[in-house]
Amino acid sequence: VGTHTSIAIDSNDAVHISFYDQTNSALKYATDKSGSWVTSTLDSTGFVGTYTSIAIDSNDAVHISYSDNSNTDLKYATDKSGSWVLSTLDSIGSVGTHTSIAIDSNDAVHISYLDWDNSDLKYATDKSGSWVISTLDSTGYVGWYTSIAIDSNDAVHISYKENSNWDLKYATNKGGSWVYT
Repeated sequence: VGTHTSIAIDSNDAVHISFYDQTNSALKYATDKSGSWVTSTLDSTGFVGTYTSIAIDSNDAVHISYSDNSNTDLKYATDKSGSWVLSTLDSIGSVGTHTSIAIDSNDAVHISYLDWDNSDLKYATDKSGSWVISTLDSTGYVGWYTSIAIDSNDAVHISYKENSNWDLKYATNKGGSWVYT
């Protein structure tokens, strides 16, 4: 256990960790919010749980993006309803690796990830109230090792690797439309 880890801290300074359990091919979650460590299996259907990324919203709900390697899909887990709910967000082709998740000031979820089949940077958000999936950058072999952040104006910033030339790339919508550098 313990690969593909991601960590977040809630408003009460409790620690939340998502990680991959390689022995059982499962997404696992650990937290010390009760005062002692509790570990649970969130998803063990097939070969799931790699490329985890975790974020906490303003209500201390947990949000996790991760890869379903059995089906090559982007998956999402959250406990915002009071119990864990698992969803497949993108299942078109081989997608969902190299995920990164962030929450904006309105508690909307933003996820960057790799479309493996097309080597594209993809982006999923529920900002509109339902999930919208977009291909952001499809120039060359892009979208590897994504990292996403939201600024104080709720603009999205994504760093990622362009794999053909081994370049660092950056995408943002802070000016109102997506710009790639």
